[in-house]
Amino acid sequence: MTVTLVLGGARSGKSAHAEGLLDGTRPATYVATARRDPADREFAARIARHIARRPARWSTVETADLRELFASAGHADPPLLVDDLATWLTALLDEAGAWESGELERVHGRIADTVRALENCACDVVLVSAETGLGIVPATASGRLFRDELGALNAAVAEVSTEVKLLIAGIPLRLR
Repeated sequence: MTVTLVLGGARSGKSAHAEGLLDGTRPATYVATARRDPADREFAARIARHIARRPARWSTVETADLRELFASAGHADPPLLVDDLATWLTALLDEAGAWESGELERVHGRIADTVRALENCACDVVLVSAETGLGIVPATASGRLFRDELGALNAAVAEVSTEVKLLIAGIPLRLR
């Protein structure tokens, strides 16, 4: 079992690169973590572009329960491609009300459980995540909270990853 983490900034090509790491002629499970908002037509168009470029043999699962997905995967299952951890973290922070309260105990517990399940996952996994720690310090408390929590999440996932890549301007750099 291999775990590959693909990091990058906005529009860096991280999702397309991650997709290219898997054999498009074989089955794979694309795990979409974003929440759909029917009123947001621009985001719906982004989702449609992602779906259109996926190989026909790939299935799609829309879920925020990554722990269960990793824990239930078997050796014979196709690889999982999770896109992306930043939107997954946003959902965790939303569910916990952490934006307003700053209460992160539940969020940290879910992250730890998910990383443990990832470490023990029986199939290959490719994960995509935003790298937000290279920019300026966000002006808002919620921006700083997100940046800090995503940095910690990325570090925890990188620790259990076999391979870690960073995309900058569409160019992949191998970190591990």
